[in-house]
Parts: sequence; C-alpha cells; structure tokens
Amino acid sequence: MTSSPSRNRLIAAVAITTSVSAIAFTGMPAWESKFVKQLKNGSLEYRADKQGNTIPDFSAVGFYHSNKPIPDVPVAITVSPSENAMQQIQAAIDKLSAQKPDASGFRGAILLKRGTYNIPGSLLINTSGIVLRGEGNTEDGTKLIATAPNQKPLIDVNIKAGIREVPGTRVAITDKYVPTGASSINVEQGSKFAAGDKVILFQAANDKWISDLKMDQIVERNGTKQWRASEYNLQFERQIVSVQGNTVVLDNPVMMPIDAGYGGAALFKYTFDGRLQHIGIENLYCESPASSDTAEDHSWDAVSFQNIENGWVRNVTARYFAYACVNLSPGAKNITVSDSRCFDHKSKITGGRRYSFNNDGQQNLFFNCTTSDGRHDYVTGAKTLGPNVFYNCSSTATHADIGPHHRWAVGTLYDNITTDGEINVQDRGNYGSGHGWAGVTQVLWNCKVKAAAVQNPWASGKNYAIGVNGRKTPGRFKDRMDAEWEGLNKEGLQPPSLYKAQLEARLQKK
Repeated sequence: MTSSPSRNRLIAAVAITTSVSAIAFTGMPAWESKFVKQLKNGSLEYRADKQGNTIPDFSAVGFYHSNKPIPDVPVAITVSPSENAMQQIQAAIDKLSAQKPDASGFRGAILLKRGTYNIPGSLLINTSGIVLRGEGNTEDGTKLIATAPNQKPLIDVNIKAGIREVPGTRVAITDKYVPTGASSINVEQGSKFAAGDKVILFQAANDKWISDLKMDQIVERNGTKQWRASEYNLQFERQIVSVQGNTVVLDNPVMMPIDAGYGGAALFKYTFDGRLQHIGIENLYCESPASSDTAEDHSWDAVSFQNIENGWVRNVTARYFAYACVNLSPGAKNITVSDSRCFDHKSKITGGRRYSFNNDGQQNLFFNCTTSDGRHDYVTGAKTLGPNVFYNCSSTATHADIGPHHRWAVGTLYDNITTDGEINVQDRGNYGSGHGWAGVTQVLWNCKVKAAAVQNPWASGKNYAIGVNGRKTPGRFKDRMDAEWEGLNKEGLQPPSLYKAQLEARLQKK
C-alpha cells in the first residue's frame, strides 16, 4: 500500500498492539466469514439478509472516532508527593481550570511526579481540556492511594449536563424499515438539517415490540419488573454527514432495525449543554486499600467519566477497587480506554460489583486491557447504545461472564477477547429485577472463551458468534434461538480483527 495522508492517519489512529490480531496462524488454513469479507484492496464486502441487515461498521468509536491520535499534551503544572497531596493536586486542577484553553481545546497537563500520594477523597475534574498524567502505572511509578472510607471514585471526571432537544427540529423517519448497518435514512423534511448537525436518532418502542420480545412475560420472582415500552425509547447520538433532499447520511450506522411496526423513529437536533471535552487520565497506578477481601467501605472506581466527549484513559492500573478501573456513564461518548489493568478487587462477590471495565456510554473504544479476579470484566449496562468496541482484551480468574449485562444493549463488538470464563449474549430472564434480553447486534469476533451462549432475541435483530474458540452452551434457557454462529473452534479467521479491518477500510475512503 502506498503512503498517503489517509494511510498516515490510519497508522497514527491505530496505535494498537497487534499481538492478537496479527497472528499469522501458521499451518492453519485461512477462512473468511460469509458475513464480512475483506477484498484485496482492503475494502470490506458485507452480506445482507433478506431484509437488508448486515453486521454494521463499528470503527467510528473512541477519541474523535479514531480519526486522529490521542495527543501528548504539554505539561503546564508539576506536582510532587507531599503530606497534603490531595489538596495540592486539586489546587493544580483548579488553577489550570481557570486558564483559557489553546486552539486545540487543551489547557495543559498536570504531571504527578513518581512517588506515593495519599488521596482522602475524590480528585474532581469538571473543566474541559485537562490531562492528569503520572510517571508510570506500576507500584514504583506514580501511585495514588484512595484512603477515604467511602465508595466514591478516586478520580471523578464529572459535571451535570444532559441532552436537550432543539425545539422545532424533530421530523419522522419515513422508511417503514431501515436495516441494521444502514447509514442513510429518509425523513419528512430534510431541509431542516445540514451537514455537521448533531442529531438524535430516536427509536421508539411500543407495546407490540415488548410483547414480541416476550419481555412482558418474564417469569416473576420477588422484585421482578416486566419491561414497559415507555422505558425503551432509545436515543442514539449521531452527526449528519450529508443531506440530499429528504435523505440524510449519518456518521455512524443504524445499530438495530428501525421498524415502523414497533414504534418507528424520528430525527432531531440536540445540544448537550455543559458536556466536558478533551480530558485525559494517563500513566497512573491506583490503589483502594480494604480491610478485608469482602470490605466495601473504600473507593469503587479508579476513574469515573460522566458527561464527557472525546477523552481518554490510558496506561492506568487499578488494584483493590470494588467496582472498576474505568467506569463510563451513559453521558460518556467517544472515549478511548487503552493499555490498562484491573486486578485484585476487594468486595463481596455478588451483583453490582467487580465490573472491571464498564461502559454505559456511546461510541467508546476499549483496547489492550487486562483484568483478573473480576466478575463482569468487559461489560455494558441497560440500553447502552452503540457502536461500542472491546478489542484485544483479556480476563483471568473471572467470577461471572463478559458481555451485555441486561436490558437491551445495542451494537457492541467483542473482538479478540480472551477469557478463562464465559462471554454470553442471552435472555437473562428474571435475573436482577428482570434483566431479560441482554442485547442485540452483539458481535463476537475471533474470541477465545471457556464457554459462550450467544442467542438471537425474538425480534429486532441478530447477534453473531464468528470464529469463537471454546465450548458452545445453551445458556439459561434452552429454547431460545441460536445466534448466527460461524466457525466454532476453527482458527485462521480473516481478517483476524474486524475492528481493525473496518477502521482501515473507512480511513482509506477519506
């Protein structure tokens, strides 16, 4: 391939370890999925079903959709270990917050010199453009110790904000059916939109949808709640690429079919007033000491992101935390989490704990992460809306499964995930307060597992298990429909990584 600006962007954007995806599978015959094939020129060819549904493009995720590399922001303030470390660090954050950002939107980096910092509370970042950087993510690097006897995050990137619909911009989508994978839709009044507009793709739910999913028929136990249509109106964040008449092209594809019979859909402009931008956490070792293996009066998250867009966490180690190394809220979008570790959790081994890398947001990318002793190590929550990607991550000594956890996550790629536990995509029934169908358009690609149960919901799309190495299991309910299984225990899948192939194909078009 000849050098070009788009190729250079690709090399910069995909600064990803290839230890898994570049395996040549010496001696193993190569094979291709019938659903996605890579052509000689690097482009991809997708097979559609009778309704036009395909595996969607998951590549426009992470920091600026992986279109450009994460920057090395210059140091503005340096802090050294001291007895009042928390006050010093927070003062540095507050001082930098008062300064004007540069042309690229950054105020600068705070460098925490190598050593130990006792933090008796949460470090709060609520201003855009700040990077918190250490000098190493091992015990002899920059070591932050959460000493407060509470469950608050050690590093809390957080501000109150939310989606607001721009009045007068909502228009109905006129297509009776838009398949998964489509990037263009037809609307009533295309003249209300222009390229660059931020929009919400609003997919409504009605009682027929709930009934066809059989989520009004969950076998009840104490605390079980049947699903209600009003709670499943989904808001996918998108940006308009182009408008031609009443046809609108979006920057990310449809992640589940839009079916007029299930409530239809609409498009409207939105603002996310106050949302943070351009915040990075990097090169840190974080601990949350506990009095016992099951103690819970200590910090739960090393890093928590709420209501932030285009940020990152890289080279962060979390030890002894009860919940997560990185916890992304529903308002976290286009976040890259890379080369980070979570191990030796301290908590009860039960629900709501040990979610090592938790994603409830949109268009986020996790890669090159490792965990040990967690429960749901790479996991999404209720109505987590994609695309989202977990790529080249591993998990050992796990106490539960990887995958969509409950209540209809939409559009997640699990690419080259290796675990000694399970990856499951299934109807969880009355687990919790009525988890039901965990997700749709959940794609397992080239994963190695102890076992996997991957099933299709009764309505609204498919799930995929392609090139999975491990034992196939029937899941909780043996009468649920199989997902699209292909190449079970068959090595040599090409391309080895769907995410990397999709990213390269997309950037070649620019």
